[in-house]
Amino acid sequence: MSVRAVLFAFGLTVLAGLSTGIGSALAFYTKQTNKKFLSAALGFSAGVMIYVSMIEIFVKARASLEHAYGPTKGYWITTLGFFAGIAIIAFIDRFVPSAENPHEMRDVGEMAGIAETSAAAEESALMRMGLFSALAIAIHNFPEGLATFVGALQDPTLGVSIAVAIAIHNIPEGIAVSVPIFFATGSRRKAFRYSFLSGLSEPVGGLVGFFLLRSFLSDATFGIVFALVAGIMIYISLDELLPTAEKYGEHHVAIYGMVGGMAVMALSLLLLS
Repeated sequence: MSVRAVLFAFGLTVLAGLSTGIGSALAFYTKQTNKKFLSAALGFSAGVMIYVSMIEIFVKARASLEHAYGPTKGYWITTLGFFAGIAIIAFIDRFVPSAENPHEMRDVGEMAGIAETSAAAEESALMRMGLFSALAIAIHNFPEGLATFVGALQDPTLGVSIAVAIAIHNIPEGIAVSVPIFFATGSRRKAFRYSFLSGLSEPVGGLVGFFLLRSFLSDATFGIVFALVAGIMIYISLDELLPTAEKYGEHHVAIYGMVGGMAVMALSLLLLS
C-alpha cells in the first residue's frame, strides 16, 4: 500500500469531516436556512449512500469474503457484518439523549425563539445542547471516518463517493452544534470552533482504524469492514438523512433529491467502470 494512497484517503476523510464548518458558516451568514435546498441536498446524500452501500460496498464485501472463506460462509459473514454495522450505529444513537442528538436539527429561527424567552438559565441550556451535540457528532463521525478512509484505500472512486455523501450529511450537523452555542455565548468564533472540532473526529476515526487494522489488512479484513460500513451508511440514511430532509422541506423534494443521488451515483459508477 503506497504512501500516496494513504495520504489520498486521509485527505478525503479530512474534507468530509470538516464540512461541519460549512454548516456553521451557513448558520451565521444566512438570515434564514434555505430549507428546500437543504432538504434536497440531504435526500441526495441519502440516495448516494443507499445506492453505493447496496450496489457497490456490500457487493465488494461479499466478493472479498467469499474469496477468503468460500461462497456460503463468505455470504453469511457479509450479511452478519451488514447488520452488525446497523447495530453499532443504533447502539451509539440509543445512548445520545434526544434533546442533544445531532439528528434533532434546529435552525437559526428556532434557536432565536428559544433565546428570546429566557435569560441565564436558558443560555446555559442552549450551551449544554450545543456541547452535547458536538460530542454526539464526534462519536458518530468516528465510524464515518473509518468508512471514508477504508473505502478510499480499497477504491479511490468509491472513497470519493462516500466522502461527498458524508460531507453533505455533515453540513446540518455543523448547524446543530454552532447555532445553540452562538445563541448561548454570542460568539461566532466559539460556536465555529466547537463545530469545527466535532468534525475532526472523522479523520481521527480514519487514522485510528487504519493503524489498528493495517497489520491485518487482507481480503477478509476489507470484506468485514466494508460489510460494517454498508450497514452503518444504510442506518445513517434511513434514520438521519431522510427524516431530517422531510423535516426541512417537502416530502417530494426529499424523494427527488434521493432519486437524483442514486442516479448520479449509478452514472458515475457506469462511467468509471
